[in-house]
Amino acid sequence: MPAPDILIVNFNSGLHLRACLESVRAHAPGSRAIVVDNASSDGSEAAAERAGEHLTLVRNEANVGFGAAVNRALRLARSETVLLMNPDCLLREDTLGPLEAELAAHPECAVVGPRVVNDDGSLQGSVRGDPTLLTGLFGRTSLLTRWFPRSAIARRNVQTLAGRSERSFTADWISGACLLARRDRLASINGFDERFFLYWEDADLCLRLRQAGWTIRYVSNATVVHTGGVSSGSARAVSIRAFHRSAYVYYATHLAHDPVTRAIGRLLLSARCRWKLLKTQSPSGEA
Repeated sequence: MPAPDILIVNFNSGLHLRACLESVRAHAPGSRAIVVDNASSDGSEAAAERAGEHLTLVRNEANVGFGAAVNRALRLARSETVLLMNPDCLLREDTLGPLEAELAAHPECAVVGPRVVNDDGSLQGSVRGDPTLLTGLFGRTSLLTRWFPRSAIARRNVQTLAGRSERSFTADWISGACLLARRDRLASINGFDERFFLYWEDADLCLRLRQAGWTIRYVSNATVVHTGGVSSGSARAVSIRAFHRSAYVYYATHLAHDPVTRAIGRLLLSARCRWKLLKTQSPSGEA
Protein backbone atom coordinates (compact mmCIF):
# COMPACT_ATOMS: atom_id res chain seq x y z
CA MET A 1 0.00 0.00 0.00
CA PRO A 2 1.45 3.43 -0.95
CA ALA A 3 2.43 5.72 1.90
CA PRO A 4 -0.47 7.79 3.26
CA ASP A 5 -0.62 11.55 3.30
CA ILE A 6 -0.57 12.69 6.92
CA LEU A 7 -3.10 15.36 7.90
CA ILE A 8 -2.47 17.53 10.95
CA VAL A 9 -4.61 20.41 12.22
CA ASN A 10 -2.59 22.82 14.35
CA PHE A 11 -3.82 25.44 16.78
CA ASN A 12 -1.42 26.85 19.37
CA SER A 13 0.21 23.47 19.94
CA GLY A 14 3.53 24.97 21.06
CA LEU A 15 6.49 22.62 20.75
CA HIS A 16 4.25 19.58 20.26
CA LEU A 17 3.92 20.09 16.51
CA ARG A 18 7.69 19.99 16.09
CA ALA A 19 7.92 16.70 18.00
CA CYS A 20 4.99 15.33 16.01
CA LEU A 21 6.64 16.13 12.69
CA GLU A 22 9.92 14.62 13.88
CA SER A 23 8.07 11.38 14.65
CA VAL A 24 6.54 11.49 11.16
CA ARG A 25 9.98 11.85 9.56
CA ALA A 26 11.30 8.98 11.66
CA HIS A 27 8.42 6.51 11.29
CA ALA A 28 6.64 7.54 8.07
CA PRO A 29 9.51 8.71 5.85
CA GLY A 30 7.64 8.11 2.59
CA SER A 31 4.63 10.19 3.58
CA ARG A 32 3.80 13.79 2.77
CA ALA A 33 2.48 15.83 5.69
CA ILE A 34 -0.22 18.45 5.22
CA VAL A 35 -0.46 20.85 8.17
CA VAL A 36 -3.46 23.18 8.30
CA ASP A 37 -2.93 25.93 10.86
CA ASN A 38 -6.07 27.44 12.36
CA ALA A 39 -4.70 30.96 12.91
CA SER A 40 -2.34 30.08 15.75
CA SER A 41 -1.08 32.99 17.81
CA ASP A 42 1.89 31.22 19.44
CA GLY A 43 4.01 30.79 16.31
CA SER A 44 3.81 27.01 16.55
CA GLU A 45 3.13 26.68 12.81
CA ALA A 46 6.74 27.75 12.19
CA ALA A 47 7.76 24.17 12.95
CA ALA A 48 6.02 23.16 9.72
CA GLU A 49 7.87 25.83 7.71
CA ARG A 50 11.17 24.25 8.70
CA ALA A 51 10.06 20.68 8.03
CA GLY A 52 11.29 20.48 4.43
CA GLU A 53 9.96 19.74 0.99
CA HIS A 54 7.74 16.81 2.01
CA LEU A 55 5.40 19.07 3.93
CA THR A 56 2.62 21.43 2.86
CA LEU A 57 1.62 24.21 5.26
CA VAL A 58 -1.78 25.87 4.85
CA ARG A 59 -2.58 28.92 6.95
CA ASN A 60 -6.20 29.74 7.68
CA GLU A 61 -6.87 33.40 8.38
CA ALA A 62 -9.26 32.43 11.19
CA ASN A 63 -9.88 29.38 13.35
CA VAL A 64 -12.43 27.58 11.21
CA GLY A 65 -12.69 24.57 13.50
CA PHE A 66 -11.21 21.09 13.42
CA GLY A 67 -13.52 19.41 10.92
CA ALA A 68 -13.35 22.24 8.39
CA ALA A 69 -9.55 22.29 8.63
CA VAL A 70 -9.36 18.52 8.07
CA ASN A 71 -11.61 18.83 5.04
CA ARG A 72 -9.28 21.47 3.60
CA ALA A 73 -6.35 19.08 4.05
CA LEU A 74 -8.37 16.26 2.47
CA ARG A 75 -8.90 18.35 -0.66
CA LEU A 76 -5.12 18.64 -0.98
CA ALA A 77 -4.40 14.97 -0.31
CA ARG A 78 -3.60 12.67 -3.22
CA SER A 79 -2.77 9.36 -1.56
CA GLU A 80 -5.11 6.37 -1.40
CA THR A 81 -5.12 6.54 2.39
CA VAL A 82 -4.72 9.41 4.85
CA LEU A 83 -3.46 9.35 8.42
CA LEU A 84 -5.20 11.94 10.55
CA MET A 85 -3.31 12.81 13.72
CA ASN A 86 -3.33 15.57 16.32
CA PRO A 87 -0.21 17.73 16.70
CA ASP A 88 0.26 16.39 20.24
CA CYS A 89 0.55 12.81 18.93
CA LEU A 90 3.77 10.90 18.36
CA LEU A 91 4.08 8.07 15.88
CA ARG A 92 6.03 5.02 16.98
CA GLU A 93 7.76 2.32 14.99
CA ASP A 94 4.73 0.07 15.49
CA THR A 95 2.06 2.63 14.50
CA LEU A 96 1.66 2.69 10.74
CA GLY A 97 2.45 -0.88 9.63
CA PRO A 98 -0.30 -2.65 11.60
CA LEU A 99 -2.86 -0.01 10.59
CA GLU A 100 -2.04 -0.41 6.90
CA ALA A 101 -2.14 -4.20 7.20
CA GLU A 102 -5.56 -4.02 8.83
CA LEU A 103 -7.01 -1.89 6.04
CA ALA A 104 -5.52 -4.22 3.43
CA ALA A 105 -7.04 -7.26 5.16
CA HIS A 106 -10.51 -5.70 5.43
CA PRO A 107 -11.72 -4.09 2.17
CA GLU A 108 -15.02 -3.18 3.85
CA CYS A 109 -13.19 -1.09 6.47
CA ALA A 110 -13.15 2.70 6.00
CA VAL A 111 -11.26 3.76 9.12
CA VAL A 112 -8.91 1.99 11.50
CA GLY A 113 -7.52 3.32 14.76
CA PRO A 114 -4.51 2.41 16.92
CA ARG A 115 -4.13 1.89 20.64
CA VAL A 116 -3.76 5.40 22.08
CA VAL A 117 -1.65 5.84 25.19
CA ASN A 118 -0.80 8.75 27.46
CA ASP A 119 2.72 10.05 27.95
CA ASP A 120 3.17 7.64 30.88
CA GLY A 121 2.06 4.66 28.79
CA SER A 122 -1.38 4.31 30.36
CA LEU A 123 -4.26 3.53 28.02
CA GLN A 124 -6.63 6.24 26.78
CA GLY A 125 -10.27 5.46 26.13
CA SER A 126 -10.09 5.78 22.35
CA VAL A 127 -12.60 3.02 21.50
CA ARG A 128 -16.19 3.93 22.23
CA GLY A 129 -19.80 2.96 21.71
CA ASP A 130 -22.17 5.27 19.88
CA PRO A 131 -23.17 8.20 22.10
CA THR A 132 -26.55 7.87 23.81
CA LEU A 133 -28.63 10.11 26.04
CA LEU A 134 -26.54 8.87 29.00
CA THR A 135 -23.14 9.54 27.46
CA GLY A 136 -22.87 12.92 29.16
CA LEU A 137 -23.34 11.24 32.53
CA PHE A 138 -20.99 8.34 31.84
CA GLY A 139 -18.37 9.92 29.57
CA ARG A 140 -14.63 9.30 29.72
CA THR A 141 -13.95 11.91 32.42
CA SER A 142 -17.35 12.14 34.12
CA LEU A 143 -17.79 11.83 37.88
CA LEU A 144 -20.15 8.85 37.55
CA THR A 145 -17.63 6.98 35.40
CA ARG A 146 -14.96 7.58 38.05
CA TRP A 147 -17.35 6.35 40.74
CA PHE A 148 -18.71 3.38 38.75
CA PRO A 149 -16.01 2.47 36.19
CA ARG A 150 -17.25 -1.12 35.88
CA SER A 151 -20.88 -0.23 35.19
CA ALA A 152 -22.30 -1.51 31.90
CA ILE A 153 -23.04 2.03 30.70
CA ALA A 154 -19.54 3.32 31.46
CA ARG A 155 -17.91 0.29 29.81
CA ARG A 156 -20.05 0.75 26.71
CA ASN A 157 -19.29 4.45 26.36
CA VAL A 158 -15.55 4.06 26.88
CA GLN A 159 -14.35 0.58 26.04
CA THR A 160 -11.13 -0.99 27.31
CA LEU A 161 -9.22 -4.06 26.19
CA ALA A 162 -9.87 -5.91 29.45
CA GLY A 163 -11.12 -9.40 28.75
CA ARG A 164 -10.53 -9.15 25.00
CA SER A 165 -8.04 -11.41 23.29
CA GLU A 166 -8.55 -10.20 19.70
CA ARG A 167 -5.72 -8.29 18.06
CA SER A 168 -8.32 -6.26 16.18
CA PHE A 169 -12.08 -5.83 16.19
CA THR A 170 -14.90 -3.67 14.84
CA ALA A 171 -15.99 -0.64 16.83
CA ASP A 172 -18.72 1.96 16.74
CA TRP A 173 -16.43 4.94 17.14
CA ILE A 174 -12.69 5.54 17.45
CA SER A 175 -10.96 8.71 18.55
CA GLY A 176 -10.00 11.22 15.88
CA ALA A 177 -6.70 11.86 17.68
CA CYS A 178 -5.14 9.34 15.30
CA LEU A 179 -6.78 7.24 12.60
CA LEU A 180 -5.96 5.83 9.18
CA ALA A 181 -8.72 6.16 6.58
CA ARG A 182 -9.39 5.39 2.95
CA ARG A 183 -9.57 8.80 1.32
CA ASP A 184 -12.31 7.87 -1.12
CA ARG A 185 -14.53 6.61 1.70
CA LEU A 186 -14.21 9.94 3.49
CA ALA A 187 -14.95 11.76 0.25
CA SER A 188 -18.06 9.63 -0.29
CA ILE A 189 -19.69 11.16 2.80
CA ASN A 190 -18.20 14.64 2.19
CA GLY A 191 -15.65 14.32 4.98
CA PHE A 192 -16.27 15.82 8.39
CA ASP A 193 -19.50 17.65 9.17
CA GLU A 194 -18.28 21.24 9.59
CA ARG A 195 -21.09 22.10 11.99
CA PHE A 196 -18.89 20.43 14.63
CA PHE A 197 -16.36 23.14 15.43
CA LEU A 198 -14.51 20.99 17.96
CA TYR A 199 -15.35 17.64 19.62
CA TRP A 200 -17.85 14.94 18.59
CA GLU A 201 -16.92 15.21 14.90
CA ASP A 202 -15.22 11.80 15.04
CA ALA A 203 -18.32 10.16 16.54
CA ASP A 204 -20.45 11.67 13.78
CA LEU A 205 -17.97 10.67 11.06
CA CYS A 206 -17.79 7.05 12.20
CA LEU A 207 -21.56 6.78 12.47
CA ARG A 208 -22.11 8.18 8.97
CA LEU A 209 -19.48 5.84 7.51
CA ARG A 210 -21.21 2.87 9.11
CA GLN A 211 -24.58 4.07 7.85
CA ALA A 212 -23.02 4.11 4.36
CA GLY A 213 -22.13 0.42 4.75
CA TRP A 214 -18.47 0.60 5.83
CA THR A 215 -16.89 -0.63 9.04
CA ILE A 216 -14.68 0.94 11.70
CA ARG A 217 -11.88 -1.15 13.18
CA TYR A 218 -9.44 -0.98 16.08
CA VAL A 219 -5.96 -2.52 16.15
CA SER A 220 -4.38 -3.21 19.54
CA ASN A 221 -0.82 -3.81 18.28
CA ALA A 222 -0.53 -0.35 16.67
CA THR A 223 0.33 2.36 19.18
CA VAL A 224 0.42 6.15 19.18
CA VAL A 225 1.32 8.44 22.09
CA HIS A 226 -1.17 11.26 22.67
CA THR A 227 -0.56 14.02 25.19
CA GLY A 228 -4.12 15.32 24.86
CA GLY A 229 -5.78 18.65 25.51
CA VAL A 230 -2.93 20.81 24.19
CA SER A 231 -4.92 22.97 21.78
CA SER A 232 -8.08 23.02 23.88
CA GLY A 233 -6.09 23.81 27.00
CA SER A 234 -4.92 27.07 25.47
CA ALA A 235 -8.51 28.36 25.48
CA ARG A 236 -10.32 26.39 28.16
CA ALA A 237 -13.61 28.32 28.28
CA VAL A 238 -13.89 28.34 24.47
CA SER A 239 -13.29 24.57 24.43
CA ILE A 240 -15.98 23.91 27.05
CA ARG A 241 -18.53 25.89 25.06
CA ALA A 242 -17.51 24.15 21.83
CA PHE A 243 -17.81 20.72 23.48
CA HIS A 244 -21.40 21.37 24.53
CA ARG A 245 -22.43 23.03 21.27
CA SER A 246 -21.10 20.04 19.33
CA ALA A 247 -22.76 17.62 21.76
CA TYR A 248 -26.08 19.30 20.97
CA VAL A 249 -25.44 19.10 17.22
CA TYR A 250 -24.82 15.35 17.55
CA TYR A 251 -27.85 14.92 19.81
CA ALA A 252 -30.17 16.90 17.54
CA THR A 253 -28.88 15.16 14.39
CA HIS A 254 -28.78 11.54 15.50
CA LEU A 255 -30.75 11.07 18.73
CA ALA A 256 -33.53 13.62 19.16
CA HIS A 257 -36.19 13.49 16.47
CA ASP A 258 -38.81 15.90 17.81
CA PRO A 259 -38.76 19.50 19.10
CA VAL A 260 -39.54 18.58 22.72
CA THR A 261 -36.61 16.20 23.21
CA ARG A 262 -34.32 18.62 21.40
CA ALA A 263 -35.39 21.42 23.72
CA ILE A 264 -34.79 19.23 26.78
CA GLY A 265 -31.38 18.27 25.46
CA ARG A 266 -30.44 21.88 24.79
CA LEU A 267 -31.55 22.87 28.30
CA LEU A 268 -29.57 20.09 30.00
CA LEU A 269 -26.44 20.71 27.93
CA SER A 270 -26.63 24.46 28.58
CA ALA A 271 -26.87 23.81 32.32
CA ARG A 272 -23.92 21.40 32.18
CA CYS A 273 -21.89 23.91 30.19
CA ARG A 274 -22.52 26.66 32.77
CA TRP A 275 -21.53 24.29 35.58
CA LYS A 276 -18.28 23.38 33.79
CA LEU A 277 -17.48 27.05 33.19
CA LEU A 278 -18.04 27.84 36.87
CA LYS A 279 -15.68 25.01 37.83
CA THR A 280 -12.92 26.50 35.69
CA GLN A 281 -13.19 29.63 37.82
CA SER A 282 -12.83 27.70 41.09
CA PRO A 283 -9.53 27.99 43.04
CA SER A 284 -8.51 24.49 41.96
CA GLY A 285 -9.11 25.38 38.31
CA GLU A 286 -10.59 21.94 37.67
CA ALA A 287 -13.16 21.44 34.95
